[in-house]
Amino acid sequence: MTAVRGRTRRYRGGVPAILIVEDDQRIRQSLSSRLAERGHQVDAVGTAMSGVEAAVSGTFDVVVLDLGLPDLDGAEALRMIRSVTDVPVVVATARDDEAEIVRLLNAGADDYVVKPYSAEHLEARVRAVLRRSSSDPEQRTLVVGDLTIDLDAREARFEDRPLELTAREFELLAYLAERPGSMVSKRQLLAEVWHQPYGGADKTVDVHLSWLRKKLGETAAEPRYIRTQRGVGVRLVDPGS
Repeated sequence: MTAVRGRTRRYRGGVPAILIVEDDQRIRQSLSSRLAERGHQVDAVGTAMSGVEAAVSGTFDVVVLDLGLPDLDGAEALRMIRSVTDVPVVVATARDDEAEIVRLLNAGADDYVVKPYSAEHLEARVRAVLRRSSSDPEQRTLVVGDLTIDLDAREARFEDRPLELTAREFELLAYLAERPGSMVSKRQLLAEVWHQPYGGADKTVDVHLSWLRKKLGETAAEPRYIRTQRGVGVRLVDPGS
């Protein structure tokens, strides 16, 4: 295989070309049809090796990679793709296990979706990944007040000290920091951070927000960075602005 790392892809904020690597024919056809209806160029293959060959061709802007493939484990296919090209990879998995997800992200996945997921949810994840991957290097570090988030290293610092965050806490904080000052609904957080496009328990979001507040030295009664509005959502702000 010829390396295409660093290659300039076609995506420039328009409609990205998507490669789907999925062995379930029904899912392949459904996703391909729905994404094509939304204007995407879509190709779909059913085996890992076909996916690897297509992924390293430089034709696609993003790869959606299923883990349960018949000829090769998806994690191994991810390793092969990442050894040759930096094309963004969104892993599709039926396993909502945090340790496994962290392992895949550390192995080079750019994001993940948990089955079942809709074409609309997948498209949102694809666009989010492409926004991050096409950003300038300095934009890979988010700064909100005394809070600094390094998206590549998956590390956060507050008042020049490291924050000890779980994978989910980091994703929640980074998602809010990418939208400073913008109100985000709990439904949106459940869909984008917890990958539950059909909703979930608001209490889950509330608990993680309380943990983040504690690590930022604030409370719900006396918020500084994390501001919530009952029935509307939550936002991350610079308290000094």
